[in-house]
Amino acid sequence: MQWTQLLNTMMEESFSTADKMMELVSDDELNWKPESGNNWMTVGQVLQHMTNSCGFCCNGFATGDWGMPEESCDTEKEHSDMFPPAETLPTTGSVAEARALLAKDRKLALAVVKEAGEDRLESEMSAAPWEPDNSRNLGLHCLGMVQHLDSHRHQLFYYLKLMGKDVNTMTLWGM
Repeated sequence: MQWTQLLNTMMEESFSTADKMMELVSDDELNWKPESGNNWMTVGQVLQHMTNSCGFCCNGFATGDWGMPEESCDTEKEHSDMFPPAETLPTTGSVAEARALLAKDRKLALAVVKEAGEDRLESEMSAAPWEPDNSRNLGLHCLGMVQHLDSHRHQLFYYLKLMGKDVNTMTLWGM
């Protein structure tokens, strides 16, 4: 299997399932978060984070433009300084807004893969601003960003379960 085929398939499945799961949330549930423990994102923050967890990041790896101030990519910073606490993360204004942004991120992710092509996906090496000593090829970085979206999709799945929603394994896998 080629990088473009693998990434396109994985992206389509992940984005489609993420959108179906977002549809299960209502606007009045955006402030919900688990009661025990600490540093939890709200549902709205999870949805917002999902909207730029794949395409935005793939584009950053492909272009080097992360759309962040240079000081936020300072490799001298500790990891804990680069990743702020959950309560400071942005939230979505509505489920409809999050779904529209997710669709936009999906288009960006697929466009990055198409524009990069097989050769760049296989041979172009780069590192993430938060992990400058871990250089990988562009294809692996993009696959990792699909996994990033999936991680937060799984987080949303467990939030939905804890909220008492009727979700199951079929929901988790988009069936």
